[in-house]
Amino acid sequence: MERVLLDQVIMTDYGQFDLHWAGYGFDGIFERFFDDQVNGLVGASNADGIYLHFGRRSGGSDVRIVLLDEAPELNPASPWEDIVEVSFTLPEGHFIRWTSWGDENSGELRDVTPGSYRLRTSARGRDEGHDGEFSDEVVDHYLLEMWPASPQPDAILCSSSKDAEYWHKTWGSRR
Repeated sequence: MERVLLDQVIMTDYGQFDLHWAGYGFDGIFERFFDDQVNGLVGASNADGIYLHFGRRSGGSDVRIVLLDEAPELNPASPWEDIVEVSFTLPEGHFIRWTSWGDENSGELRDVTPGSYRLRTSARGRDEGHDGEFSDEVVDHYLLEMWPASPQPDAILCSSSKDAEYWHKTWGSRR
């Protein structure tokens, strides 16, 4: 079963989108979020939250977050250009909050109960987002799928944009 937790255009700056449950999200210290990871798009090394880096610097990005009962199948014919997976644990007594840079936009994902999860982040339009970083139109799209799962190392399942390759080399490759 799929439960849609968020489906809207999110205004961001610096491509920053956080999911966090203890304190504030990304603080500019990349090592805290990408330590011991191979991917450079979704930082999940911090026990307090996850940092996602979008393709465009500023403007609106299409974001859909869904909660699943089990892992989705990976469709090789999907339109997604970049796909990474990370694991996270939501501690007892906490709920997930999402925010853009500087807490400009925010909300809550209270339907996610405490426990261990896998998060698959699929992206389309990262290069268009980079090239049209100040476009008035939505040019990049993100699907975040989460489901209960035991912790596993992060993984790059698909990477075909130049932007993703750059960030995998810059912030990833730490394992």
